[in-house]
Amino acid sequence: MAEINDVYGSIYQNLIDAGCDKHMTEECMALVKEGKDADMLPILAGHRASLLSLVHTGQKRIDCLDFLVYKMKKKIQEEK
Repeated sequence: MAEINDVYGSIYQNLIDAGCDKHMTEECMALVKEGKDADMLPILAGHRASLLSLVHTGQKRIDCLDFLVYKMKKKIQEEK
């Protein structure tokens, strides 16, 4: 029985580490305990898509900042 608890504990911790909220974590754990692991895949795919969207949004913001810094440095150099 310890192995099953280790597997559940590992899955639970992975969900938490992946940034899943309490509701999603509970939903996924219920599916695992019911042996419906495959039903968890669309939930995880949706969460992954959300995280990737955040990465893309962050990258766009970084690109904007980089461009602004570039333009400011260029202006400062031209003023010298």
